[in-house]
Order: sequence, then structure tokens, then C-alpha cells
Amino acid sequence: MIVFEEIKWKNFLSTGNSFTEVKIDDAPSHLILGSNGAGKSTLLDALCFVLFNKPFRKIIRRQLINSINERECLVEIKFFIGSVKYKVIRGIKPNVFEIYRNGQLLDQDAANKDYQTYLEKSILKFNFKSFTQVVILGSSTFVPFMQLTAPNRREVIEDLLDIQIFSRMNLLLKDRVKDVKDTQKECEHLMQIAEQQVAMQTNTINNMEKMNDDYMKRLHDQFDENEKRVAELQEEVKNKKKLIEEYGLKVNNMPDNQKLHEELRDMRAKIKSNLKRAQKEVAFYKSNDECPTCTQNLPAKLKKKNVAAAEEKVEKMTSGLDDITVKINDCFQTIKQQKETCDRITAIQTEILSHQRETESLLIKSQKILTDTQAEAPDVMKEKTKLSEFVKNQVKTANDCAKVNHEADNLKTVSSLLRDGGIKSRIIAKFIPIINQRINKYLQSMDFFVNFTLDEEFNEIIKSRFRDEFSYASFSEGEKQKIDLSLLFTWRDIAKMKNSAATNLLILDEVFDSSLDSASTEELFKILRGLDSKTNFFVISHKGDILLDKFDTTLRFEKVNDFSKVVTDDDT
Repeated sequence: MIVFEEIKWKNFLSTGNSFTEVKIDDAPSHLILGSNGAGKSTLLDALCFVLFNKPFRKIIRRQLINSINERECLVEIKFFIGSVKYKVIRGIKPNVFEIYRNGQLLDQDAANKDYQTYLEKSILKFNFKSFTQVVILGSSTFVPFMQLTAPNRREVIEDLLDIQIFSRMNLLLKDRVKDVKDTQKECEHLMQIAEQQVAMQTNTINNMEKMNDDYMKRLHDQFDENEKRVAELQEEVKNKKKLIEEYGLKVNNMPDNQKLHEELRDMRAKIKSNLKRAQKEVAFYKSNDECPTCTQNLPAKLKKKNVAAAEEKVEKMTSGLDDITVKINDCFQTIKQQKETCDRITAIQTEILSHQRETESLLIKSQKILTDTQAEAPDVMKEKTKLSEFVKNQVKTANDCAKVNHEADNLKTVSSLLRDGGIKSRIIAKFIPIINQRINKYLQSMDFFVNFTLDEEFNEIIKSRFRDEFSYASFSEGEKQKIDLSLLFTWRDIAKMKNSAATNLLILDEVFDSSLDSASTEELFKILRGLDSKTNFFVISHKGDILLDKFDTTLRFEKVNDFSKVVTDDDT
């Protein structure tokens, strides 16, 4: 339980440079009076500012500083939790945020945001929203529980039941789940690699073993093929050489034939020359009657004899020319055939040379095969050793992945427990009947006879004694305030049960000035007087003297020279 002892402030809102001090635990009940603008609600803003770094009302931060002094805005609060004494100081211009435990300043190495989180979660055990629902009711800026959204209602209940730890755990768990999922993806990748390594190495070994079985056979088969081909080539070379010998006989006399061909051509040329002279001679005797030498007339008989003799020469030479032409052609054809045979011999010699080269290449390959057959087979054992290492790695990776998957399954189970529908819902379900019983108890004590229930989603179901159903919005402002008061007192009871957000402080802001009738007001006082003896409640009101006799102490706020100050009954 948090026992607030004292709060003081200066240069805060309309307060001047002198501290305004309010003792919280010096009396059970306190009445705060003052006219509008006198500063009586400053207590609410100072309280929320020093604890949560924001005022109760909707006031921007720079407006919290006194507009006249404009500096050294400071709020200080003291409280006990068990035997531990705390003091929190917060200020603006300069910025101040200090937490003291038993007089010792707590380490502020962390950022202010984290420092504030530490204050709320590790010391106070409630946030702004939960604090206002348990400690404060009233004011125009106050948002009662029934006007909160479902998530905000859940947040308040979780703080009261001290189960917000499960939400924080769930947030931390989400980060861990993400890390584990990332690790799972990495494991899947590593497992794929390990499986591929084993499969590839196994395939390599199988291929090597198969090669060991087929290797020698392939070498011998290739050697036999080479030997067979060498024999074929050698036989072809032998046959081609024999053919060259046969062709050689046909071309042995080729030079003689070429010489004869030249001689015959020369002879034909001479015959052609002589034939021309004989033909000229015939023509002369036929066309001339006198001797060209002596110019004497030729006798007819002599002329005839000479013509006959010349024509005989022409006939003989023409016949000889035909015979020699035939011989020349025959000789030419023989030479032509011999040249073709020489070309065949050259082609065969080229083929023989190609066969000899191929034979040499095959002999080299056969020699290499003989060498390879004497070499060692591939080292299968070395590859099997590698496979063994790959298998070990695969097993290790599989075990590691199994651990990660097991952790993921565990996290999934834990996550299901930490969700809103898990452990928290079970705890809330246990307290819902108690919460509803308390709410209806306080409603009845204020003469408001309805059946008010909250379900596990914190939605209200309101029924009259005649079973008519209502909603919170359908009631009058006075009836709404009774519901709000009932919820406030219920939350304080639950907080005490759980020792979560339990506190001695209760502040009712202008509750008695609004919609409550006289009978309801009296019933409210009965509830207040029946509160735990450790409760210190403050009522802020501008009703004045009609409430004075109902409180142990009275604090009056007044405006003096534009500054708010507190005047106690002893000062008046």
C-alpha cells in the first residue's frame, strides 16, 4: 500500500515562489474550499504532474509554470511503501526529475522516459489512468471508467489485479518469438545445406564406386578398339602401296611417250610444209605454160608429166599427214591416261600418310591406356570420410533445429497463456463476481437499486428490478455519478485485496457540488466515514460552510496579489 504523506509545490500554475504544502496523512478527512480560480484544484494537477509528468487537467506543459515568475516550477511529494520512504521531485525551468529512496537519490543513468517507466512499474505499480480511477473522482476533465474504451478498461482492471506483468511478459515474449522464428528460418536453411551436402557426397561416392567397376573395362575396350583400328589401317596402307606399284608399271614409259609425241608433232609440221610446196607446184603447172627459169614454152607432154608427178606427191603427203595425226592423238591419249594415273598415285600416297599419322596417334593412346590401367583407382575411402563428417554435421544441425522447434512450441504455449484470453482472463473471471457484488453493494447504499454487472470484456449490463435493460448513457447525471462513485470505491476495495494500486489517498473533486441530491450526499458521507481508517480523503468543493462540520480539517485557497495560497482554519 502506498501511503502519501505530504505534497508541496511552488511557481506551479497560479502558485508563487513560496511552497504551498498539503499534509495528506495528518487527518482522515480534508475539505478544500475556494472560489473559482482560487487554485483549489491545483492539488490534482500537482499530484499527477509530480508522479506522471502530466497534469490532471488538460493543460499544456509550458502553461504549468507560473506566468509571473516564469521559472523554478517545482513539485515535491513524499510517500511510504511499507517501511521504505520515497520522495519524488519534478520541475520545469530547470527540468528536474529525481527519485529518492530512504534519502538516497536513485541512479539516473537511464533516459528520463525509462526513469519514468521505472517509477510507474517498479515503485508505484500503476499508471496515470489507473491512478485516476482509484484515487480521483470528479472534475470536468475526469473520464470515468464507464466512458473509457474497452482496451483502457482492461488496462485499469489489469493494474488493479496486478496482472499487467503478464502483458509486459507477453511483449517481451513477442520479441523472443520473433528471434526464435528467425532462428527457425536459419535452421531450415542450414538443414537444407546439410542435406544437400550429404546427398551430393553420397552421389559422388556412388559414381566413384560405379566408375571403379567400369573403369578397367572401358580402358580395355578402348585399347581393343585402337588395336583393331591400327590393324585395319596397316592393312589399308599395305594394299595402297601394292596399288601404287601396279600404277607405277603403267607410267614407267611416260617420258618416252612424251618424247615420241613431240617428235610426231615435229614430223607433222614438216609434212604440212612440204604439202604446201607440192600444192603450189601443182597449181603452178596447171596455170602456167612457160618455164619460170628460162621463159621457154613448156611442152604439153612435159607439163602433164610434171602435174601428175606433183599431184602424186600431194596425195602421198596428205595420206602420210592423216596417219601421223592419228598417231599423235593416240600418243596424247596415252600420256593423258598416264597423268591421271600419277594423280591417283599422289592421292593414294596422301591417304597412306594420313593412315600412318592416325596409326601413330592410336599407338600413343594405347600406350596411355596401358599406363592408366596401372594407376590407382579413385580414392573412395577418402570421400567416405568426408561423407561421415557431413552426416555428423547433419545430425548436429537436426538436433539444434529440434531444440529451436521445441523452444518455439514452448513459446507458443506460453504465448497462448499470456494473451488476453489466457491466464489474465482466468484471473479476471474469478474477480468479476466480486467486482459486480461490490458495485451493487455501493449502489444500494446510495439508494440506487439496479442490477449492475460487468462481463469479462468489461461491458456493462444494467437491469432494473423489473428486468428492463439500461445503458450507462441512459441515466441522469446524478445516477451516473452514483455509478462512478460505486466503481471508484469498488476499485479501491479490489486494490486493497490485491495490494496493487492500494493507497491512503482519495480525492473527490466537486462531487458534492454537482448532481447528487441531499439524500445521496448523506449516503456518500456514510460510505466515506466507513472507509478504512488508513484512508485520507480530500473533498474539493465550493459549497462552503455547509460542509465544514463534516471534515477534520479545512484548507481554503485564496488569490492574493494574483498568487494562490492556502489558509487553514488556524489562520482564520
